Amino acid sequence: MTPITQSERVHLNGHRPAVLWFTGLSGSGKSTLAAQVEQRLFNEKHAHTYLLDGDMLRTGLNKDLDFTPSGRSENIRRSAEVARLFFDAGLIVLTTFISPFRSDRDFARALLPPGSFIEIFVRCPLEVCEQRDPKGLYQRARAGLIPNFTGIDSPYEEPLHPELVVDTSLSTIAECALEILSYCDPKRNLG
Repeated sequence: MTPITQSERVHLNGHRPAVLWFTGLSGSGKSTLAAQVEQRLFNEKHAHTYLLDGDMLRTGLNKDLDFTPSGRSENIRRSAEVARLFFDAGLIVLTTFISPFRSDRDFARALLPPGSFIEIFVRCPLEVCEQRDPKGLYQRARAGLIPNFTGIDSPYEEPLHPELVVDTSLSTIAECALEILSYCDPKRNLG
């Protein structure tokens, strides 16, 4: 256990830690949006940040997991624990996981103090995500080549009470980023 307190980290960093949990369908713009928010926090707010991307963790820490419901839940459990460690280090952690199940997102939220977990629902209709399909995943899922694909043959449970909803089919990434940044000012209420 470290002797450094959370308030000492806040004082040193000049901001409170937080976890910004971006959730939404594949192709909704989670990663692009989180990267832009992180860049602006880093540049403009001088915040200490780290972006945890679902694809990044799936090629390392979580590469042994499949896409069954139990595999997805374990992926989010491990990812949430990593986010908590970065939070404990005093960082603003931006996570981009489809995280299709509410119970898994609730688990991640429960790891942190109240007000530190900010669930951001990146809303985008399935049809738009399929049109974007940056990795060709929807086409492969529709062809039966990718089983348990969220939105096709596996459900996505929309958040019931997220802190923020942005719709990337109606607004640009830059507009959504500004909305998130105004909501999540890390220097507000430092104490």
